Amino acid sequence: MGTVQALRDHEHAALGGAVEAFLVTLDHPESWGTRRVYASTLRALRAEFGDATDTTALEPQQVAAWFTRRWGQGAPATWNRNLDAIRSAQRYWQDQQWMNAIDLTSALRRRQRASDRSRALSRADVERLLTREDIGIRERTLWRLLYETAARSAEVLRLDVGDLDLPNRKAKVRRKGGAIDVIVWQTGTARLLPRLLKGRKTGPVFLTDRRARVQLPPCDIDPASGRARLSYRQAEDLFKAASAGATLHQLRHSALTHDAEDGASTPMLMAKSGHTSVASLARYARPSAEALARWQERNDPVRRR
Repeated sequence: MGTVQALRDHEHAALGGAVEAFLVTLDHPESWGTRRVYASTLRALRAEFGDATDTTALEPQQVAAWFTRRWGQGAPATWNRNLDAIRSAQRYWQDQQWMNAIDLTSALRRRQRASDRSRALSRADVERLLTREDIGIRERTLWRLLYETAARSAEVLRLDVGDLDLPNRKAKVRRKGGAIDVIVWQTGTARLLPRLLKGRKTGPVFLTDRRARVQLPPCDIDPASGRARLSYRQAEDLFKAASAGATLHQLRHSALTHDAEDGASTPMLMAKSGHTSVASLARYARPSAEALARWQERNDPVRRR
């Protein structure tokens, strides 16, 4: 009697079908960001090798040469992101038995990102930005809320009025990855939010200055005024103009750095920022050289005698 062998799924063994099947596994809200990034990488893979190519025909040397030509001159983060996409897809295809147990990326290594120790703004710079009288109430509220909560810009810009618990100075947000969490602010934000909302009970917290000119989902429109949810791009451009080039993300970085300098514990910083990894948090909560000097001075044995 001959040996019985399982038939391979030829439709999905072809690269085009294999890519589409993998991307379907990422088609849910908490993975939409990952799906968008991975789809871009895998489109490039399909364009290079062809949709009809059998996944078993892909060779590590060819993939490595193509990958290096395409992303070899990019930043380490770009290189690593695209490498993760290829490796994730490959693991899925192997699980489905659509390709052999061969590592297409065996000749490629993740690249170490250079440590950036200067992204946090000084306390004085932050205070000047947050107290500028020539800045509108919307920007002053947004910037202070970002700094006091250390939340991501996207998390705060997605807030609706109904998400706010003004008496208790907190709000529900959807974190990176889709988890629901709570952010908590301080007196500065608590004083500004009622002035910004002016009694509004529904709609996005942060709105554009004019009515929306294009069709948008109802959740992104204030029903009373017709104004749209403020976009990240517009919010970022306004902050860069006021801060001589700093980014909204630096407010988050600055908040965590300053809290770390003030002695906040790692669990407290993680609860505030929404980080789930200590290694990720460490890139943000990095005390400045000035703070280190002050700590050394306070703890100098000679001074304490």
